Amino acid sequence: MNRIDPEKTQLTVGDVASRSGVAVSTVHFYESKGLIKGWRTEGNQRRYGRSVLRQIAVIKVAQRTGIPLETISAYLQKLPQDRIVSAREWRKLGESFRAELDERIARLTRLRDELDGCIGCGCLSTTECPLRNGGDALGANGTGAVLLDRPFEK
Repeated sequence: MNRIDPEKTQLTVGDVASRSGVAVSTVHFYESKGLIKGWRTEGNQRRYGRSVLRQIAVIKVAQRTGIPLETISAYLQKLPQDRIVSAREWRKLGESFRAELDERIARLTRLRDELDGCIGCGCLSTTECPLRNGGDALGANGTGAVLLDRPFEK
């Protein structure tokens, strides 16, 4: 297991990568996108505060659920940048993600439940499907997966 000296308050990019389980290039990428922040030493080396480890953990979890980096960045920007984030503030961030996750779960559930009806019929037609889209009636509602993209109904 990769350990970091608990007394070490400034982490190198290698420390961050090793401890967070991402590549050094990923650490640089996250920083270039404004998801994490670091600074340069007088010797021009990158350094990061220990709190960046938790931020990367949040980024990784959010990415696994399919949340776009722009959305993750917007959520992280709500956190204080000038001090260590409190447990209460992390909880509040988690609550912010809840609505996003609920919407994703609803879409995935709908996809799971309705996809087999379309694929199962075998016609694969967008203009003549008698079950879902007879006469291409859904074409008037817009492009793409109109049924799957409809608003979540509680």
